[in-house]
Amino acid sequence: MGLIDYLKTQFLEIIEWQDDSRDTLSFRYPDMDKEIKNGAQLIVRESQVAQFVYLGQFGDAFGPGKHTLTTDNIPILSTLKGWKYGLHSPFKADLYYVNTRLFTGNKWGTANPVMLRDADFGIVRARAYGIFDFHVTDVNTFLKEVAGTDDHFRLDEFQDTMRSRIVSVFTDALASAKVPVLDVASRYKELGEALLPLINPQTTAKYGIEITSFIVENISVPPEVEQAIDKRSSMAAIGNLNDYVKFQMAESMTKGGGEGGGMASTAAGLGAGLAMGQQMMSAMSAPQGTPPAVPPVIGSTPPPLAPPPVGGVPELLGPAEAARALNVSETDVIATLEKGELKGKKIGSQWRITRAALEEFLKS
Repeated sequence: MGLIDYLKTQFLEIIEWQDDSRDTLSFRYPDMDKEIKNGAQLIVRESQVAQFVYLGQFGDAFGPGKHTLTTDNIPILSTLKGWKYGLHSPFKADLYYVNTRLFTGNKWGTANPVMLRDADFGIVRARAYGIFDFHVTDVNTFLKEVAGTDDHFRLDEFQDTMRSRIVSVFTDALASAKVPVLDVASRYKELGEALLPLINPQTTAKYGIEITSFIVENISVPPEVEQAIDKRSSMAAIGNLNDYVKFQMAESMTKGGGEGGGMASTAAGLGAGLAMGQQMMSAMSAPQGTPPAVPPVIGSTPPPLAPPPVGGVPELLGPAEAARALNVSETDVIATLEKGELKGKKIGSQWRITRAALEEFLKS
């Protein structure tokens, strides 16, 4: 091998990267300690950007096409290298190819619950997961903040690096969006689209990537919050509490009639149940009777009489007493009070119900 042939093997004349993978984000061209020849051909394919790095500083960048490397088209590198009289000799620099195509179907999820302030439930712990699509928009920021000096940066490394960062940005965006937990399930698509304008400014500025699609697949809450939501749904399904109470009383009476009771047993049980309910309400609404007089002991002072009600105010009941009288749960009574079907007065955080209002409710 002659000297000229040997020197040719030490120079790079054609530089190109044929990406046959689907998961490579950036690739450092292997120069094998060779120098780049003056006038070498640089080939950049679609969805690629070639970025020169010289002594840790970003040089010139080239988009898709075929480029001849001369002083005219690498002015930044010429300045960094300090050629005073133009590029006349081979040079050495790192060359990174960055893939700018769209990477789809990347999974994200919260490792720990996210604390949210909800209008219905107060502070709620929620977990979320979904998928997102992205592509590189700022090559320099991406190489500096994400890929670093990795000679072959793949998608699995990106997911490990960026998953927690994406979740952090999502958490801030979701907290500022103030979407009620009860509305999240029916607004997954809308939520993802609403979060994009909040997420992209941060991901572009910090990491040089743009998220084109952000999909929320599920947001789950703790079991106790799910139970509260189920109870609220059950109360809405019950509807009129008055009819529900009558149905429950009739059902409980007919169950005790046995198999041989027939229709007579069913009718008797229903009548007894309704009569019992009316008697209970009548007993509660009737004025308290005077206890039988006890003969006074000779020489003793008779006990004082009980003072009459002040201002004629009727006796009040709490939700618990009303629930026992109606044979339902306290939650059902409170729900009926909030709907306005049962008249009551809320003092602070406590409900108070008059016996007259309770009797009027059963008559309705």
